[in-house]
Amino acid sequence: MAVGVILNPQGEVLVSRRHAHLHQGGLWEFPGGKIHTGETVQEALSRELSEELAILVTHAEPLIDIEHSYPDRHVRLEVWTVRGYTGEPAHQDGQPIDWLRPESMDPACFPAANLPIIHALLKAG
Repeated sequence: MAVGVILNPQGEVLVSRRHAHLHQGGLWEFPGGKIHTGETVQEALSRELSEELAILVTHAEPLIDIEHSYPDRHVRLEVWTVRGYTGEPAHQDGQPIDWLRPESMDPACFPAANLPIIHALLKAG
């Protein structure tokens, strides 16, 4: 999975709430999605953020890679920091989005696989 940590000039990070019917539904998450065969992580991230949020990534850099096992599945997250984009983020599937400062992110409101992302953001200050 390609995951984007989208930052605004105020140091806030864009998060979206997962649909209730999905795995880890109802929790906040960082946007992104599956990497298709033949795509690079950066290509997948750009495609996913365009499809999900109607933004065009202009600058992104690797942040952290995560492997996490849930009781029913294993996930690999390749997380990139997005510092440049055009467009105004608006979730195309109607999911709520919000801008949060890393220190205000409640780990209990995110999937366990996302916790290392929050820790990396806090460490980066």
